Amino acid sequence: MLSASQLATLAKLGEERTAGVGDVLFRVGDRRYPFIAIIEGEVAILDAAGNEIVRHGSSGFLGEMNLLSGQTVFLTAVVTRALRYIAVDRDALRPLLFEDGPLSDLMLSTFIARREALQQVQGVGLEVIGPHSSEATVRMVEFARSNRLPLTWHDPEADDQASAPLVAGLDATDLPLVRLPGGVELRGPSTGQVSRALGIGRELAAREEVDLVVVGGGPAGLAAAVYGASEGLETLVVESTALGGQAGSSRRIENYLGFPAGITGTELTSRAVTQARKFNARTATPYRAVSLEPDDGRYVVRLEEDHEIAARTVLLATGAQYRRLPVDGLSSYEGMSVFYAAGPPEAQLCGASRVGVIGGGNSAGQAAVWLARGGALVTLLHRRDDLRETMSDYLVRELERYGVAVRDRSEVAALHGDNGQLEAVTLKSGERLTFSFLFLFLGALPCTDWLGDVVARDDKGFILTGAGADADSLLETSLPGVFAAGDVRSGSTKRCATAVGEGAMAVQFVHGRLAEHSRAQRTATS
Repeated sequence: MLSASQLATLAKLGEERTAGVGDVLFRVGDRRYPFIAIIEGEVAILDAAGNEIVRHGSSGFLGEMNLLSGQTVFLTAVVTRALRYIAVDRDALRPLLFEDGPLSDLMLSTFIARREALQQVQGVGLEVIGPHSSEATVRMVEFARSNRLPLTWHDPEADDQASAPLVAGLDATDLPLVRLPGGVELRGPSTGQVSRALGIGRELAAREEVDLVVVGGGPAGLAAAVYGASEGLETLVVESTALGGQAGSSRRIENYLGFPAGITGTELTSRAVTQARKFNARTATPYRAVSLEPDDGRYVVRLEEDHEIAARTVLLATGAQYRRLPVDGLSSYEGMSVFYAAGPPEAQLCGASRVGVIGGGNSAGQAAVWLARGGALVTLLHRRDDLRETMSDYLVRELERYGVAVRDRSEVAALHGDNGQLEAVTLKSGERLTFSFLFLFLGALPCTDWLGDVVARDDKGFILTGAGADADSLLETSLPGVFAAGDVRSGSTKRCATAVGEGAMAVQFVHGRLAEHSRAQRTATS
């Protein structure tokens, strides 16, 4: 609820308006809408089918994350009692959020909570229609989930036979069939096409020229964007999936400095993106980098869809991708009963079910606690003798507090089930355990294959920096002016706070390299 002083502040920025019963303030599929603060009256929020989700009254406000991100509107707002309200244009609202801490905290936390609630409502947001056997369909579903988009997946190979006629006659290149809010249908679109159709992704020119290009939008990349842009560098962040990286999908980060009650990955990411945009850093998703090449004193990062970025300096912050369980038939369960992140949609699926979480790190512990708090019967399996070898002590205590069963020296050898629904697993010991869902947190592999031999890497593929790369500075790679930070860097501590610190530190090295380059140019021309 907004306070009287907050309503007064908003009134100075916006316009007071009135609306009658039955008036529509915005509807599903609209490209944008103003921030609406209610002075008097009432508004009902409806889904695309006209079902009521919630009502807001005096001192309440409308909207969720798409108000800030620019995404297509997922819901319809209809006046149910004569309304007097303040309308503030989104562009006018942004500066206020940067300046007014309490108001910013209230809006961000409310918008994030509303988005998480929408992810659990069927019939809101995207409709993805396609079978689990279609790799493109699974990729689209994972893209939507990682970007926290409300989603309904119709799988004709599962129990959704009503969707079978919709994909009948379509070949593999037409899958999935994606319905956007408002009714627009796309056949076999790329994730980038869907993102930009929803108004999420920034459209890049065929060639962009910047001071600093950051490849990867996790904590390290976002920290570099904040510090780079705030210090006057033309900064562009490109990310192939979702801003926030693995940290963005964490249910709660308990040991991040300054948040004694913990903070969700979604909130941390949203705040970081908002902060980066405050300083005019640009973020572009989803664009996948395919190569890095020196080019006449600059570096060119080539992206899919024939885009290229010419940059004076480069920060590689691509992080790492999830390790998969080395068992037969895993792909048939992925996205349906085997997951790599525990978000609201997955938690809703798992309530009161037997769930296995595999992994011994903090991410596994956080997911196990989150699922247990939601009512699931959780067992955590890991392969070491003692969980404390790899997991923070506070999380071990949380597992005990929420009744998570922990099994040491346990590795999965086989999965059992039908049509993508897990029923049980067999351990290497031969023991069989009943699980309806499985969450995998097995560490990660560095996302560096696209670099080839351009920069030096260790035997596991992580990027060498500093002395290990015969470089001048701690985070510099074997290429002068190309830096690495966060999980992708060889020898880094795989912690969110460390990644943020390295991203910030990298900007100082960037300034040093640019200053050195400028001195060299002046010497050459004198």
